[in-house]
Amino acid sequence: MRIGFGYDSHRFAEGRRLLIGGVEVSYDRGLLGHSDADALIHAIVDAVIGALGEGDIGRHFPDSDPRLKGISSLVILILKRAAELAVHRGYAVNNVDSTVILETPKLAPFIEEMRRNIAKVLGTEASRVNVKAKTNEKMGFIGRGEGIAAFAVVTLARAGADEVA
Repeated sequence: MRIGFGYDSHRFAEGRRLLIGGVEVSYDRGLLGHSDADALIHAIVDAVIGALGEGDIGRHFPDSDPRLKGISSLVILILKRAAELAVHRGYAVNNVDSTVILETPKLAPFIEEMRRNIAKVLGTEASRVNVKAKTNEKMGFIGRGEGIAAFAVVTLARAGADEVA
């Protein structure tokens, strides 16, 4: 069994779509970043890479890579490649527990779709993926509505091991 922890944050920006967990959330601003700036997916990717002892998301997906500009973090490249790296190393995702911290918008209507999206790309069941949303009680950059942050813990188990049952 391996455990990884991931974190990401992005600031809000005008003229961008808000993507969280591979779901477009209706809001007046999106997140600023080189790719689609999906902080939840980036935190999960960082946790998968960390569980494998392979550094961090920036080592594998640098924001200086022009191929990643505007790319979908969920399906097209980043999460899918992190999952493939785990499989190549003989592991399967056992569990994902994640938290998105933002004041607005409310994510409750979108969480089940996020769970399904993430599980599909990771090759696991939605019941093994948890997404929570919390506020920061009006404190700090998140509380002022300047951006969001996301945390994720991922457990990986040897493919075929009993832990993945």
